[in-house]
Amino acid sequence: MKLATLYSHGVAAGFPSPADDHKEKSLSLDQHLITHPAATFMARANGDSMQGLGIFDRDLLIVDRSLTPVHGDVVVVALDGQLTCKVLDRHHGRLLSANDRYPPIPVWEGQELIVEGVVKASIRYHRPL
Repeated sequence: MKLATLYSHGVAAGFPSPADDHKEKSLSLDQHLITHPAATFMARANGDSMQGLGIFDRDLLIVDRSLTPVHGDVVVVALDGQLTCKVLDRHHGRLLSANDRYPPIPVWEGQELIVEGVVKASIRYHRPL
């Protein structure tokens, strides 16, 4: 796999200088984003319920099944067989959207809730696929 170049200086609002003295090292997105390859899957976000956390429709979610979900994590869950991406609210037993247009989803006793994994990162496409 070809590695991308990582520049050592941040890019404020312009284009980074292609000069060699600004190159820090090469960066593999697999190595950067995927800590546990055997336990990681990717999924596309669908909808606008997570926009408040910077997750938009069609973004690519990097989901790690090996991480133990904690209160406040963004997770992919199966709730009664339906997959969704939400914020885990363990204190109140519910799932939260990051958009005020959507109310919290209470998780009732007897409902089937399976946490498929913790969303470790998301990738936004700035040019349509």
